[in-house]
Amino acid sequence: MHNPASSLLHLVTLFTILTIVTSTRYLKLCEKTSSWENLQKVCFKNKLKVALIGQSLFGQEVYSHLCKEGHRVVGVFTVPDKDGKADPLALAAEKNGTPVFKFPRWRVKGKTIKEVAEAYRSVGAELNVLPFCTQFIPMDVIDGPKHGSIIYHPSILPRHRGASAINWTLIMGDKKAGFSVFWADDGLDTGPILLQRSCDVEPNDTVDALYNRFLFPEGIKAMVEAVQLIADGKAPRIPQSEEGATYEGIQKKENAKISWNQSAEALHNWIRGHDKVPGAWAEINGQVVTFYGSSLLNSSVPPGEPLEIKGAEKPGLVTKNGLVLFGNDGKALMVRNLQFEDGKMIPASQYFSSGEMSMVELTAEEVKVAETIKVIWAGILSNVPAIEDSTDFFKSGASSMDVARLVEEIRQKCGGLQLQNEDVYMATKFEDFIQKVVRKLRGEDQEAELVVDYVSKEINDMTVKMPYQCFINGQFTDAEDGQTYDTINPTDGSTICKVSYASLVDVDKAVAAAKDAFENGEWGRMNARDRGRLMYRLADLMEEKQEELATIEALDSGAVYTLALKTHIGMSVQTFRYFAGWCDKIQGSTIPINQARPNRNLTFTKKEPLGVCAIIIPWNYPLMMLAWKSAACLAAGNTLVLKPAQVTPLTALKFAELSVKAGFPKGVINIIPGSGGVVGQHLSEHPDIRKLGFTGSTLIGKQIMKSCAMSNLKKVSLELGGKSPLIIFSDCELDKAVRMGMGAVFFNKGENCIAAGRLFVEESIHDEFVTRMVEEIKKMKIGDPLDRSTDHGPQNHKAHLEKLLQYCEAGVKEGATLVYGGRQVQRPGFFMEPTVFTDVEDHMYLAKEESFGPIMVISKFQNGDVDGVLQRANNTEYGLASGVFTRDINKAMYVSEKLEAGTVFINTYNKTDVAAPFGGFKQSGFGKDLGEEALNEYLKTKTVTLEY
Repeated sequence: MHNPASSLLHLVTLFTILTIVTSTRYLKLCEKTSSWENLQKVCFKNKLKVALIGQSLFGQEVYSHLCKEGHRVVGVFTVPDKDGKADPLALAAEKNGTPVFKFPRWRVKGKTIKEVAEAYRSVGAELNVLPFCTQFIPMDVIDGPKHGSIIYHPSILPRHRGASAINWTLIMGDKKAGFSVFWADDGLDTGPILLQRSCDVEPNDTVDALYNRFLFPEGIKAMVEAVQLIADGKAPRIPQSEEGATYEGIQKKENAKISWNQSAEALHNWIRGHDKVPGAWAEINGQVVTFYGSSLLNSSVPPGEPLEIKGAEKPGLVTKNGLVLFGNDGKALMVRNLQFEDGKMIPASQYFSSGEMSMVELTAEEVKVAETIKVIWAGILSNVPAIEDSTDFFKSGASSMDVARLVEEIRQKCGGLQLQNEDVYMATKFEDFIQKVVRKLRGEDQEAELVVDYVSKEINDMTVKMPYQCFINGQFTDAEDGQTYDTINPTDGSTICKVSYASLVDVDKAVAAAKDAFENGEWGRMNARDRGRLMYRLADLMEEKQEELATIEALDSGAVYTLALKTHIGMSVQTFRYFAGWCDKIQGSTIPINQARPNRNLTFTKKEPLGVCAIIIPWNYPLMMLAWKSAACLAAGNTLVLKPAQVTPLTALKFAELSVKAGFPKGVINIIPGSGGVVGQHLSEHPDIRKLGFTGSTLIGKQIMKSCAMSNLKKVSLELGGKSPLIIFSDCELDKAVRMGMGAVFFNKGENCIAAGRLFVEESIHDEFVTRMVEEIKKMKIGDPLDRSTDHGPQNHKAHLEKLLQYCEAGVKEGATLVYGGRQVQRPGFFMEPTVFTDVEDHMYLAKEESFGPIMVISKFQNGDVDGVLQRANNTEYGLASGVFTRDINKAMYVSEKLEAGTVFINTYNKTDVAAPFGGFKQSGFGKDLGEEALNEYLKTKTVTLEY
């Protein structure tokens, strides 16, 4: 009897032989093989003939990965088509030419169906792999192959056997979740364990979250690993213990009713464990209401309107964020969505305004859209004779995959109309769906105004309103675990407010939001000019709010208000305007390759965004550092997750608020305050982040670069420490050198990455330069940064002030001369006197290490010794900036050429501009901020060659 599967095998093997013949390895191979069978054994060494029994996307991915690893899937056994649509596993197998069998069942009354068994045996499998199988497979099939059968199970067996295992993991409050790959037996989930993997259950994990984060991606890898272990003869068989084993069946709806006399955590576990199917429910106003989207409420309970719930000792609260429920321990949880008996789902926050939408009369154009949508519905619901107003999308057989199809078809056929998946779930009947579409077309279905819980202060003759929560996916929200920390006003040491302290879960949420916005959202489809328009609008809003932003910067970082207004905020506005102009000017090039003629080949390059980018910024210029990196990132078309410095988060969060007002889509910008050790480290290790931009210390930069490399080789740009030399020759304009030298060291309280870390002053003018410098320093006014006459504000935070005082102590101990300052100012807050050291030798700590504060370090060099002072200036591992003062242009150009630094200032200092690239050499990092070069840090180049 002719066997098509066998013929296919011979064709595949023949193709393999032909491939080998073309290589030099063929001669060696022929020496080892003398027959067709032997050649097959060499080609497929330690690979198996596998029968795949199962379904779903999970099954499809296992199939694809097994094929990539060289195993031969000789047959796929899956479920019949539903409503004319094949299962994803069947589609993938059919596309590859793998034999596919679609049986509705394998046995009747406990006995194997003969035709099914014959079809199965015809493929000659050595191993059965059941990645996601919902059918009962007879034991003669399970035990039939040489190696038997292995199955994937979403539980750390023996805990929670049964079809709803992962649901019960959540319901029972387990701290660990995971999956097992086990050898099938007649108990289906009691056979020996082959391998297991586990993960932590986060407080607000759902079944979907666990599947998406761990069970799905890691499960696929584990199934393929298990097959290879079997092929290599290394697969263990670990007997299952009965100890700790449970068996809970699939819950029926009537059994999912909520019992209210429990703790908030137990209620939360019950709701999230039943999420989607069958849904935990309670009775409200005489009807069954199902709760979805539960999370523990660790912050204070927001105000809301009471809602009586049958059986609950305390009424729920309908708040602007959802429905708050209370446990018998006084703690609370939040539910986001509610579903009524007719299948309609609403946001829980809209319970008291969820009456039926009033019908709107359609215009002729809207009627055309409605008719087009009806045709789309009919195409998806092919089993429905006619689409009526009462036709329910899901009750008519549609699945979640059909939701994506519906949204995309409407976008294509209705003039680019943008709907969200949620729109379908919230209006499942055709009539309701059309009403929602019409309201969206008319702009009546706009998202609710951004909800911001401000901390407000009356200060600087204005009301300053400061967001303090994490900003994720277009919403301000508490940290997942409710933790906060104090952000401190360095002027007096008082607490400004409590800020959300982001957790690893918050990082994952922010990255997921940014990834979705890039891959599926409006941002990824937006043309470059519209992207620039949003950035211009954001710059305008920043300028409009510049006084408030500068005040927040002064409060949170200690920046002098006038400097914050001009530089911290002013340059941030300029940066966004500059890069907004670049959005539609990012170009590739056409390349005249050698084969262009006579073959008529064309090669060109495209500049494309990288995807999700992480940005970690320091505390010295909180908003400006945000702007320097994020403006280039956004102009290139990426989405971002930004971690502000832990001690200065407030302007970044205000920026997030302004980005919403500017119209940036959800998920494009995410701001997560928190610690570098938790948030920053997780960003550097996160596999979905494709680029990380960091400004900070060299030590942390090295750790970040290592983590980025070890995780997924993400692109990195680093702006790190500095010890910038400033060389002052005797032929300089001395007044200017003194004035500029002051700014080179004391600008922004010395908390300046390019601050002149060491001044080299020519011997003949050294003493006069020092005298005049001290005279000018004595004129500086130290005080409240909001006082317009203040020159010098507080250091950023207490720990930094203490570090600077220790720096001065080290200088004195090594023998440097403390000419002025070196002490804390005796007043509340973190103020330090501007400080001057002289007689600093090259071996001293002051000469080598960056202070990052208002400490001037002066060294003398011999008259006329240009090359000698250059050698001393370059004798550092840092290379961020440098400067030279001289009237001799030839000397100036010679010195600028020899200085090993990313920026050289001649007869000026601190003069950066948004159009000029900025970045360091050596251990001051690599990559550029600002200018056209900064765009390249956030772009990838793709080469395309075609023949025509």
